[in-house]
Amino acid sequence: MKIQESAENYLETILVLGQNGNPVRSIDIVNELKFSKPSVSVAMKNLREQKLIEIDGVGHITLTKGGRKIAESIYERHVLLSNWLIQLGVDREIAVNDACGMEHSISEESYLAIKKHIEGYLS
Repeated sequence: MKIQESAENYLETILVLGQNGNPVRSIDIVNELKFSKPSVSVAMKNLREQKLIEIDGVGHITLTKGGRKIAESIYERHVLLSNWLIQLGVDREIAVNDACGMEHSISEESYLAIKKHIEGYLS
């Protein structure tokens, strides 16, 4: 399933915020991404309609199997690309920001080639 970059960012944010075991709420996403409450509300509605998230009766957001798959894929790209740029000598803040853009636009073929190249140096 191909989804928009903004949806990928929301899913990745839900994944990261939920890693510590705390429930994720819309306000947590608002605070993390610095978006307006109405914007996040609309995005959560869209993600729910696409069956990428579920929201329980008290507003806790969880990723569905499909949503988790997308989020984990984007997060893996983010971590790998950020770390790679940092290892190349790019300032950490710049590397993280650049990786955020790259993770969405890079083709699967190019990403896998970079990943294979990086893993070749680690083994």
